[in-house]
Amino acid sequence: MAPSLSRTSSRVSSSRRPSRSRSRPRNPDQASLHYIYSNHFLDDHSLYHGRQSDEELEQARTREETGHANAVNDDSHSLSEKTLAGTPIEPSSHFRGKTGDPAMQVSDAEKMEEEEEARMDSDEEVDEVIDGVACERDVEAGRLGGNLEKKSTTRSAKDPNLVTWDGPDDPKDPKNWTFKRKWAATFIVSSFTFISPVSSSMVAPALSSIASDLHITAEVESQLVLSIFVLAYAVGPIILGPLSEMYGRVPILQLSNLWFLAWNLGCGFAQSKEQLLAFRFLSGLGGSAPLAIGGGTLSDCWRAEERGKAISVYSLAPLLGPAVGPLAGGFIAENTTWRWAFWSVSAVDALIQVFGFFFLQETYTPVLLKRKATRLRKETGNEDLHTEYESPDKTFTKVMKTSLLRPFRLLFTQPIVIVLSVYMAYLYGLMYLVLSTFPGLWENRYNESIGIGGLNYISLGIGFFLGAQICAPLNDRVYRALKKRNNGVGKPEFRVPLMNIGAMLVPIGLFWYGWSAQAKVHWIVPNIGAAIIAAGTIIGFQLIQTYIVDAYTRFAASAIAAATVLRSLAGFGFPLFAPAMYNALDYGWGNSVLGFIAIAVGIPAPILLWKYGETLRGKSKFAAGGGS
Repeated sequence: MAPSLSRTSSRVSSSRRPSRSRSRPRNPDQASLHYIYSNHFLDDHSLYHGRQSDEELEQARTREETGHANAVNDDSHSLSEKTLAGTPIEPSSHFRGKTGDPAMQVSDAEKMEEEEEARMDSDEEVDEVIDGVACERDVEAGRLGGNLEKKSTTRSAKDPNLVTWDGPDDPKDPKNWTFKRKWAATFIVSSFTFISPVSSSMVAPALSSIASDLHITAEVESQLVLSIFVLAYAVGPIILGPLSEMYGRVPILQLSNLWFLAWNLGCGFAQSKEQLLAFRFLSGLGGSAPLAIGGGTLSDCWRAEERGKAISVYSLAPLLGPAVGPLAGGFIAENTTWRWAFWSVSAVDALIQVFGFFFLQETYTPVLLKRKATRLRKETGNEDLHTEYESPDKTFTKVMKTSLLRPFRLLFTQPIVIVLSVYMAYLYGLMYLVLSTFPGLWENRYNESIGIGGLNYISLGIGFFLGAQICAPLNDRVYRALKKRNNGVGKPEFRVPLMNIGAMLVPIGLFWYGWSAQAKVHWIVPNIGAAIIAAGTIIGFQLIQTYIVDAYTRFAASAIAAATVLRSLAGFGFPLFAPAMYNALDYGWGNSVLGFIAIAVGIPAPILLWKYGETLRGKSKFAAGGGS
């Protein structure tokens, strides 16, 4: 009896509110550059606005409160019987205004139906964070395997069998969890996201010991031990992302972490280079899950106005991981066997896994409501009960087909995605190139021990941290200023000006790092250059991903996936040719070549986007504001 009433009540209530239904994912807390395809939009201060006045909203709340009380007292028994029997429900006092006039009753019902239909027809998106940068991901339209053209859906606002939350304050809605429960999920997901990058780079100081122990003679094969982990980052998210939307975020996170734990532990027991390479790749597949879907878990349970601190904690994880890993790995390799570089990570990861089992619960609304509908079908015998997310077309085959094909369609047909993905891949490749060659510089040229040499990775961590923390507020400030000058109309191109700073920092850092290392000046000087490279890299990451999200709002997930695949391939490939390049050109000219390429690719990209970005978007059927 109660479930049927609560479902109906929640639908009526939601149609009168200016915010989206609690059963639907929220849009991101970063500023959107266009009106969302419904009657709500997001301003630069992350506030949603509707088209109703304050007086209308207050009247709606009053009608809702009085109507809900009448519905509970007068109609609960008859409403439950009709719902369970599948009989259409007549509007009760829950639909009436203050006067109870029948004409007003019909008018209000029609108005609510129109508003609900408008929301159902809109393109819904949910935000996630990829490498610490918030972006939008399409859930229904983007993962169900449909065509790329924007299509609308039609759902009846009168459906009595629709299962939603039991009102806006339903404690089972992750948005209504206690802060203690939300922060527990935040720290666990952030820990998952931190431990994977740590494992990816922790073996860098121990590569020489691994090569000696496993009889690896070719330097390329030695570098492959480090970079093959990143190759898995190109594969894992494309598979694990859609799986999380079908089966829930937490099961995929937990199982993927167990997979990572098992194979990373196996790396410590590897007896040959073939075993180590295979185990590293397999562990990388599991380790890619938190980077792909961890941010979505946070956006599921934090409201936009609450999400800032949680996102800032989560954002640091993938940035500090690559710097902390070699720092610890250096002392481990110096004082014990290299195998402890894997075993120590596995021990910490096992502890995180235990906490995850107890404190991390499912947050994905479609999965939670599906479970609720299944329970209600068993309790009531009404097989017509369903959620708005359930679809017979959402099969594993179709979801995977869309996930695998659409990123490459965007990558090969959209000039904006092509240019930015190539530049982003170059930056990511540079980062892993520096990570892999740092030990050789400090041990061979500066005669530092493995442990002390690992301390130089602190400079990369400082660069990542400063670049991320300085760029984020400046990005929003510049965007708001340019939007104000443009009569309050925002454009993705307003993200471009700061790209020039990042594009200049990277070659400056490469020249500084390379020639100071070749001249063997004081150790602090090449470290400053490395910090500049790291800062320019993370600034480029943030702005490129933000621009892609703004320009391809509905298809941002696929566009980011395309860039992720390309950058992971670069992170895999760059360390492989680094030793040969430095042997032939030394650090000075070797880094200068990389710097000149960074100038050739990075400097023109912002200029071209500023000048032609809007024109290219206008010709694209995938971009925001694009043609059909």
